[in-house]
Amino acid sequence: MQRYSLALDLFLRPAREAMRAVPMLPATVPVRAAVDAMAESGASIALALAPDGRLAGVLTERDLATRVAFKAAPEAPLSAVMTADPLTAPPDEPLYRVIALLRRQGFRHVPVAARDGRPLGVIARADALAAVSARLLVELDVLGRLGHGLEDHIAAKRAQAAFARALLDDGLPAPDIQRAISEINRDIHRDLLDHAIAAMAAEGKGPPPVPFTLLIMGSGGRGESFLSPDQDNGFLIDDYPDDDHTRIDAWFVDLAERFTTALDAAGFEFCKGNVMATNPLWRKTRTQWRDQIELWLRRRSPAALLYADIFFDFAPAWGDPAPALELRGHVADTLARERGFLHAMLGEDRRLGVALGFFGGLKTAGSGDHAGEIDLKINGTMPLVASVRLWALARGVAATGTRERLAELARLEVVSAIEAAELTEAFETVTFVLLRGQLADIGRGAAPDNFVRPDEMDKREREKLVAALKAIDRFAVRTRAEFTGKLI
Repeated sequence: MQRYSLALDLFLRPAREAMRAVPMLPATVPVRAAVDAMAESGASIALALAPDGRLAGVLTERDLATRVAFKAAPEAPLSAVMTADPLTAPPDEPLYRVIALLRRQGFRHVPVAARDGRPLGVIARADALAAVSARLLVELDVLGRLGHGLEDHIAAKRAQAAFARALLDDGLPAPDIQRAISEINRDIHRDLLDHAIAAMAAEGKGPPPVPFTLLIMGSGGRGESFLSPDQDNGFLIDDYPDDDHTRIDAWFVDLAERFTTALDAAGFEFCKGNVMATNPLWRKTRTQWRDQIELWLRRRSPAALLYADIFFDFAPAWGDPAPALELRGHVADTLARERGFLHAMLGEDRRLGVALGFFGGLKTAGSGDHAGEIDLKINGTMPLVASVRLWALARGVAATGTRERLAELARLEVVSAIEAAELTEAFETVTFVLLRGQLADIGRGAAPDNFVRPDEMDKREREKLVAALKAIDRFAVRTRAEFTGKLI
């Protein structure tokens, strides 16, 4: 499995975690000194620095062959032979996009530079490509073109199916593929938000009037997106004077409309429940969000419980993450003294039963458009997601992913290591079946949904799915007993 994890690592790691250290020398040093430094370190590239420490250029083996050999005196300055003003990557750029850039440009290396222009190291194309199959590279070239316009974002969204298929065929666990898809989706969100902000500035509407953070909720916030996620987003805005509300909120309304429209065009359909930053309910200041949480906890109406259920999986996707982390802490502190709210949430989640019949076999829909099928999201993954979320919120666990929450609950001894492993395996089994079903939908030209047909599985697969659903059901029953005192 190491090759698979490395391949996934390519898509998820930031550039700063995959850099090589190479010689960094003033651009005024002699070429001889740069060549000696490269030979001593075994590097095939050196970085030339301006007097203020910024990156001035690079010296590569190609430069040595075409500009130095027989042409430049050994005592000539490095600046005379270097490639000036090279392309660079920011340290937080996802590695898959850096590798796509290297492939498009035909480069062997790309320097990684901080925002102030100071170099931090280089990314070597060979390091990452050694871990990736040729099949994945095809998808990498499409997925890595984000930032080049809406058409590229549309293509990247569509390429996710082939990308997921390649990873699934390579044996990668389905939740890991979900995580990769979720990260790519977050990249698309960030780019489209950047474009919307830049467009408003170009129209004379200025930059954001106050700092803000983009929140992604639901499956995207958990890092558990499948191939057809809709929009679940909101804005967490810094506090500002009430007298400025009309002006500031108008700016954010405009941004939200541009942003959500672009997402829809890129393949993220408008949320049918209107969980989007265009809705004032999901566009609030720090203080307003804290007040909103307090209001939900006091009212405990079905709507309040539903909104809280969606919101509590939020994760920051753009902007300073600190306000989101602060809000996460506020949620934990509030729920610690409002356990009754968790009881009420569980009451709403009881509608999420697993797809098991009275005698323990798979239970399918008996009529309608999906007769003979199972909704493996509502009656498969969500009962586990909801139960694990409840325990995590009760214990102040900051993680939002289901597997990460289970690991932390095991560390806190809320569940045993054996039970956590069993539930993690059950989650992987159900998500595998569901993801494979979505890929089959796409393969026959249909829109992916959450329904699967047990009669299309072999006996072993059905038995494994039944075992997974039974494990999830046992945990759901235990959760219900713990939080309500009821066994049914």
